[in-house]
Amino acid sequence: MAAGILTRYKQVSRMSFDELVHYLRLGGVTIVVILLASVLAIGVAVERLIALWGVGSRTRELGQLIARHLLRGEIGAARSAADRSTAISADLFRAGFERATKTTGPPLDAAVDRERVQLALKLRRGLWILGTIGATAPFVGLFGTVWGIMRSFKDLGLDVGSGGSGGSAAVMSGISEALIATAVGIIVAVEAVVLFNVFQARLSRLNLELKLIAEEFVELLREQSPTGKLVVPAGTDSNPPQGG
Repeated sequence: MAAGILTRYKQVSRMSFDELVHYLRLGGVTIVVILLASVLAIGVAVERLIALWGVGSRTRELGQLIARHLLRGEIGAARSAADRSTAISADLFRAGFERATKTTGPPLDAAVDRERVQLALKLRRGLWILGTIGATAPFVGLFGTVWGIMRSFKDLGLDVGSGGSGGSAAVMSGISEALIATAVGIIVAVEAVVLFNVFQARLSRLNLELKLIAEEFVELLREQSPTGKLVVPAGTDSNPPQGG
C-alpha cells in the first residue's frame, strides 16, 4: 500500500511539473522576462540586506563613542575614533570635524547634513529596481495574456478556415492558458513591492536615527568650540584607515 501511495505521489508530482513547463512554454518570452525580473528583484534584495546589515547598530555605537569623548572634552580621542572607524557613517563625523576646525556656524550644519544625505543615497542604491519591477511586472504579464488571446483567435480562424467546427471550447482553453502570464506578473509584482516597502521602512528608520545622531554631534561640537572653531590637539591621527 505504501508503495502504491509513493507511486501515485510521483505521478502527481511529475504531472504538476509537466503542467508547469507547459504553461511556461505558453507564456513564451513574456514569462521568461517576468521570471528574470523576479530573479533580479531577489538579487537586489539580498545585496541590500547584506549592505544594510548592522549599519544602524554600528552607527549608534560610533555616535555614542564620539559623544562620550566630546562630553569629557576629549576632542582628539573623538576625532581619532571617527578616523579609525570602518562604519559607513564615519564619513559624516569626519566631515563634521573637518568643518568644525574652520567654523561651527551654519556651514557646519550644512556640511554634516550634506554628508548625511549622501549616506542616505548610498543606502538606497538599487531600490529603484524593486519599485520598477513592482510597477511594470503586471503590465508585462497583461501583454503576454493579450498576445495569447490574439493567438487563440488566430488559431480559431485557421480551424474554421480548414473546415473545423470553430467551437468556443478551443478559444476558452487558449484564453485560460494565456492568463497564466498575468498571474505570474502579479505574483512577481507583489514580491517586488513587498521587498521595496520592507526596505523603505528600514531606511526611513535609519535616516531618522542618522538625523538625530548628526544633530547631537553638531551640538556637542559647538559646546566644545567657545571661540567658534574646534581646536583639535596636535598629534591626533586625522587620516582615515585605508581599505575595510
